[in-house]
Amino acid sequence: MKLWGGRFSKPTDRWVEEFNASIPFDKELFEEDIQGSIAHADMLGKCGILTPEEAETIISGLHTVREKIRSGVAKFRIEHEDIHMNIEKLLTEEIGPLGGKLHTARSRNDQVAVDMHLYVRKVTVEIVRLLLDLQDALLEQAEAHVDTVLPGYTHLQRAQPVRFAHHLLAYVSMFERDIERLTDSWKRVNTCPLGAGAIAGTTFPIDRRMTARALGFERIYDNSMDAVSDRDYLVEFLSIASLVMVHLSRLSEELILWSAEEFGYVTLDDAYCTGSSMMPQKKNPDIPELVRGKTGRVFGHLTALLTTLKALPLTYNKDMQEDKEGVFDTVRTLTGCLSLTASLVRTMKVNADVMRKNAESGFANATDLADYLVRRGLPFRQAHEITGKLVLHAIRQGKVLTELTPGEFREHSPLIGEDVYDALSVDKVVEARDSEGGTSRKQVLATLAAKREQLEKNREWLAMRASGA
Repeated sequence: MKLWGGRFSKPTDRWVEEFNASIPFDKELFEEDIQGSIAHADMLGKCGILTPEEAETIISGLHTVREKIRSGVAKFRIEHEDIHMNIEKLLTEEIGPLGGKLHTARSRNDQVAVDMHLYVRKVTVEIVRLLLDLQDALLEQAEAHVDTVLPGYTHLQRAQPVRFAHHLLAYVSMFERDIERLTDSWKRVNTCPLGAGAIAGTTFPIDRRMTARALGFERIYDNSMDAVSDRDYLVEFLSIASLVMVHLSRLSEELILWSAEEFGYVTLDDAYCTGSSMMPQKKNPDIPELVRGKTGRVFGHLTALLTTLKALPLTYNKDMQEDKEGVFDTVRTLTGCLSLTASLVRTMKVNADVMRKNAESGFANATDLADYLVRRGLPFRQAHEITGKLVLHAIRQGKVLTELTPGEFREHSPLIGEDVYDALSVDKVVEARDSEGGTSRKQVLATLAAKREQLEKNREWLAMRASGA
């Protein structure tokens, strides 16, 4: 008989049972469910709702059930619908009818809410750890390539030369913002709904703050209806995860381009590539391609949850059962993508000579020629026009700007002297960008130091949260 079956006169249809059940996926929450149940039973005992002996027996039984689940001895059954009722059934089998007292002053509504808060809190710590490892891999490559120069691109056309370290630091900044978003979301994740009951609280003299403290929560929901129906923190988590995937996908796209023969900027490690079943010469960048592809499924989970929640009346509705699979899949997808991307970045070989050759072979120094003329008194728009005509002249002659003769320069402007060649050299062009946040050596080294410092601060946050502080 169902644990809720007293009001019903006939058994549940088998198809309804399967359609309604969430145990095939919410079994992921067994650790969190038992953790919450132990805190709840302890509180019931200390508040006199259970005797100390009853509470102790229930808690001991929950520890036994947890070990049996971990070892694979205990089996979940679909007729018990969800992780909560499966664990209660296993507990009752372990300690007898006393197991039924665990659900005193509690509903599955606040039970599942606390499980998901505990779960998201746990995975937030893991995702921050993986983001820090990816940042570390990017910083290692950046520190090794402060003096490596490549073309920077706009519209995927060569724009201005930059240090490779500067390029990689852009991604470090993106992932730093992702960490900032996750750490900021912590206060909303770390809010305890337990004790809200089904909708309106409970008639028993419980102590909600006691269970919140036992579970490491910083605060409790101040409204029981909001506590059982709030899924904002899951939407926020999926939104942050989607942004992380955007950043991973942008990096993946560049790794795919850079590793193509047409660019040849990096060589990806064989361990993270695959071959073709027909073409023996192929080395395919499958990992960054899959990261790029999996971005769509994470976006999909965010859209799905937003759509599920739209127009739901207060409070709990069965629709909310649909919140879990997308979150679980997002966590699996995101953690795998972060881990593999970090390994991919850390092991890739940078072809600095190819990068420099491309930086020198186009017109990425054209802006510097315009700036050169501005410093000699021309308005920028006039300098821009003269430089554009010189670029067109060079293209027609099959030259780059530094291959033009002094006479060719003077034909377009008498202000251009022999010192223009030095001003247009790649190293001078890169070094001239000395404004804060620019690509000069001084600025790049300053940014590297700042990012290392922030990474260590975030590691301190991680250590505190991982320890339960």
